Amino acid sequence: MSILKVYNPLNIEIDHGDGVYLYCKKGTRYLDFTSGIGVTSLGHSHPSLISALKSQAEKIWHCSNLFRIENQQIVADKITQNSFAESVFFCNSGTEAVEAGIKVIRKYFNAVNEKRFKIICAKNSFHGRTYAAISASGKSKLTEGFEPVLNGFKQVAFNDSKAVSRSVDKETAAIMIETVQGEGGITPAKKDYLRDIQKIANDNNLLLFFDEVQCGVGRTGKFLATEWVKELKPNIVAVAKGIGGGFPIGALLLDKKTSKSMDLGSHGSTFGGNPLAMAVAQEVLNFVLNEEFLDHVREIGFNLRKLLRENILTKFPKLVSGVRGIGLMVGLEAIENNEILIKSLIKEKLLTVKAGQNVIRMLPPLILEMKHVEEAIEKIDKAFSNL
Repeated sequence: MSILKVYNPLNIEIDHGDGVYLYCKKGTRYLDFTSGIGVTSLGHSHPSLISALKSQAEKIWHCSNLFRIENQQIVADKITQNSFAESVFFCNSGTEAVEAGIKVIRKYFNAVNEKRFKIICAKNSFHGRTYAAISASGKSKLTEGFEPVLNGFKQVAFNDSKAVSRSVDKETAAIMIETVQGEGGITPAKKDYLRDIQKIANDNNLLLFFDEVQCGVGRTGKFLATEWVKELKPNIVAVAKGIGGGFPIGALLLDKKTSKSMDLGSHGSTFGGNPLAMAVAQEVLNFVLNEEFLDHVREIGFNLRKLLRENILTKFPKLVSGVRGIGLMVGLEAIENNEILIKSLIKEKLLTVKAGQNVIRMLPPLILEMKHVEEAIEKIDKAFSNL
């Protein structure tokens, strides 16, 4: 086989998608609660995204950042006008955004002439698969075979601000966490924990770097998940996945003081911010920056979690034990092996993704409606009844 065997795909070949559904070549329809792992935020074949992509494709696909790209400025303005950010760097993926953020941390303290380089991270995290990203995550499965990892990263327990405080020393530069751990099991950071690490950062002159590659861009019902805590003042936030609606886009959001440290030539990307990507991102932001759209995400997410608790947890206490998450980032805690349960859901034509802590991860498109929620509950009920 000519494809490098780093994946183990299901024996389902997808032919096309429409809204919240995927269709295989044989015509079988699946209710998609994966969204390409949190990517297709507006569902499949969204007419606005198709129109934007077609229109831009007829003009120009790629243009080097040696030239001005109008849509890049439009997208950056939309983001900065609706977030903490002073500036935005565009790249092509979440892990690229994370790598850029790590570089910004080091560059900032170099610029202010302080010898700080250590970054406090969280256990059970996932920041991507590039070298600095796996070093930050510190997971054995990610780092196995790739040691030695880069130094300067320390992992402490998630949602434990005292562990963070104990880890700070004179060489500490930043705290870097996912606002909601996705791969690790759909675990939101507690509000008091976020307030505490903000105080720790303030007291020790540390930067706060939030990885919102999976939980950002409307997924939790806010544009950024950090917005759920008003006191939180991020310095850097990485986003990707949902901002492209399926097109590969990543972005790093920087506040004023970190922006100043990144001078000409300090970072770059050949494809980052290309015209096709920016045309799509502009359309996605037109939706997810709309408060009515975000209200819908919050309401549908609440109802999905509510029905899971009322209809599934109570009926199948030997299979599942809890529901966690926020917005349309939902985890169903499995007692049995989560892979067995996920396979049973596939048989009922419902697609989900496994996550850490034996969790069934649900990341449906943000355009999900109540009729889809009810359909999913029916499928889960039937799948678990068959078990």
